[in-house]
Amino acid sequence: MRTSWLVALTCALATFTAAAQNSSSAAATAAVVEKGKMLVSSNGSRLGTVYRVGPDGAAEIIIDGKLVSVPASTLSNVDGKLTTSMSKSEILALH
Repeated sequence: MRTSWLVALTCALATFTAAAQNSSSAAATAAVVEKGKMLVSSNGSRLGTVYRVGPDGAAEIIIDGKLVSVPASTLSNVDGKLTTSMSKSEILALH
């Protein structure tokens, strides 16, 4: 009887631990790029509003008076915010 109780407790603990790991890794998810959404850099600074979405899923923003296409491969949703892994200077170098 004691062994089955211990096994049940161990299974419950393992399930809880796995669920906690899955929820923490879900903080960054696939990017949902929409016109009008604010794009931020990985350090949290605002880069600009998405002017339009490119055919490849790139976020096109106007930054420092220039229309720049931020590659879709650098985009993700982090804590509900459209985020790029690129810095402002890296984005300006794309133009």
